[in-house]
Amino acid sequence: VSADEGIASLNRGGLLYDKWYKEIGEDTPTVSHSAYPADKKYAKKPGDNWRCKECHGWDYMGKDGGYASGKHSTGIKGINGMMGADTGAIIKIMKDKTHGYTDKMDDDDLMDLANFVSKGQLDTDKYIDRASKMPINANVARGADIYNSVCIKCHGVDGSKPKDMDKTLAAQMSNPWEVMHKIMNGHPGQNMPSMRAFGPQTAVDVLGHILTLPKKK
Repeated sequence: VSADEGIASLNRGGLLYDKWYKEIGEDTPTVSHSAYPADKKYAKKPGDNWRCKECHGWDYMGKDGGYASGKHSTGIKGINGMMGADTGAIIKIMKDKTHGYTDKMDDDDLMDLANFVSKGQLDTDKYIDRASKMPINANVARGADIYNSVCIKCHGVDGSKPKDMDKTLAAQMSNPWEVMHKIMNGHPGQNMPSMRAFGPQTAVDVLGHILTLPKKK
């Protein structure tokens, strides 16, 4: 990773991909994204349909991945085809009429997001088995050590905190791609640390430990 695509930029791009308006401190959009299909579940929820992940998925594969069916299905392709692409070309796409981000984020924001799309997204099939939704080759003992030294203060020993979290961490493992994305990049607008600098295997190991935690609070 070059200086122009430093880990901090990739990490921030991951946060913007999750919920860009929260990360840059802007109000939640009030008008739905024009490219979001009008007949889909979140068509009248701008706070959802303006998120990159809502169309392109937590596994970055869009209609060909975890969002192929179900309430998040839009029929829109993923960003995985843009791995390694020129960031200028990616920014041009983000500013086009379909995406409409010209007036939403400044140049630094767009560069961070483009860096993430080009250099920061993962081939998640290398780390999570698509059929079973289980992390591949997770070192659960190492994951426990990491969790109990980094994550426990905010999430608690059983993964049930903070109190305003709808579901325990273990219950959220029905979508392990989302959990892995947040382990790698953090949570927008929160003090959750990013583990990107320690590589994806660290995230896989933590996923393995989370699966040992209780699903109910």
